[in-house]
Amino acid sequence: MTTPPKRFPLPLSEVMTRRQRKAPVLDKASRASPAGAPPAAMTRAAATPTKPSTPVTPVASGKPATGKTASASHTPNQHHGLRPAATPMAGASARPTGSTAPRPVTPKGLARPASAPHAQPAPHGAGQTVKTAPRPVQGKGLAAPVKVSTGNTARHAKPVPVPSPDGIGLTSERVRGRMAERVAASGVKHAGVLAALATVPRHGFVDAGLANQAYEDAALPIGHGQTISKPSVVGRMIELLLASGRPLEKVLEIGTGCGYQAAVLSCVARDVYSIERVRPLHERAKANLRPLRVPNIRLHYGDGRLGLPAVAPFDGIVIAAAGLEIPDALLDQLAVGARLVAPVGGEQQILTLIERVGTRQWRETQLDRVLFVPLKSGII
Repeated sequence: MTTPPKRFPLPLSEVMTRRQRKAPVLDKASRASPAGAPPAAMTRAAATPTKPSTPVTPVASGKPATGKTASASHTPNQHHGLRPAATPMAGASARPTGSTAPRPVTPKGLARPASAPHAQPAPHGAGQTVKTAPRPVQGKGLAAPVKVSTGNTARHAKPVPVPSPDGIGLTSERVRGRMAERVAASGVKHAGVLAALATVPRHGFVDAGLANQAYEDAALPIGHGQTISKPSVVGRMIELLLASGRPLEKVLEIGTGCGYQAAVLSCVARDVYSIERVRPLHERAKANLRPLRVPNIRLHYGDGRLGLPAVAPFDGIVIAAAGLEIPDALLDQLAVGARLVAPVGGEQQILTLIERVGTRQWRETQLDRVLFVPLKSGII
């Protein structure tokens, strides 16, 4: 059977007053406690109210120790029922007469119970075991800052900047420059193209959830079954247009998509015309390009297979979708000496270069294996 914790049934000050009347002369162990405080042996029992008391063996001399602990059935008139403390307090007199057991070692400076109105804190020192009421840890719901020192477990966590969907953390030139370096490693060498790729913020043309992948050399979905092309493919196609040495006065792009390739083209061409057949993508491209304030891009909503006869001829044409063949309307809108770059094929697609070498003469060169969305007619 577990003995319930021993507590004082009266306020501690009243208990001490009554005991002084009963036993006005204190022994040496009691005089070791600070003035006005209860004997340390009593304090030990009250300092740990949650632990059940252990059986106590009476001292050999037959005299009860001054530091007594009240039992659960103690009443104000039963002072004789107090039992001696199990462990002598620090600084007490020699062990009782006739006792041969070694004196137990008691830690110094035991704290007094927090409930005592006149309790005084024990002095702190090396090796102390202080039992006090738990102190609130600063920094958890409190305004006071926590100082970080060696060995302290309470530390301030430095705020970590979280990139927002608008591209905070992705707008530095260093990020775009590293992407241009990867494109150069893939084989694109034209300095103007690499500079354009390092200028246009690609994260502004992809979905917010994919912004952290914007500067990887990968194609990303933009909705409606369309994708934004890999930066290395964009650089490769534009480099092929510039390889002839012909100035790009007017360039036509078929398949605006999100507007990224048109933005890169605007850095190397005087005027860029871009056609998109999907209305939501056409509107999205306008929204993406508006913050950049690009003055030389003209977006059109229509069937890209028909081109823009009213603006032709063009010094370069880029088709960002794969058809089984190049539409004749686009071949006719290509200026003599100009180039057209497009993927051709179904499941197996080849990046193809078309050069117009005469009024009714074109030259075709097949280059790299690529993968694009299919080229379709009509508008949606």
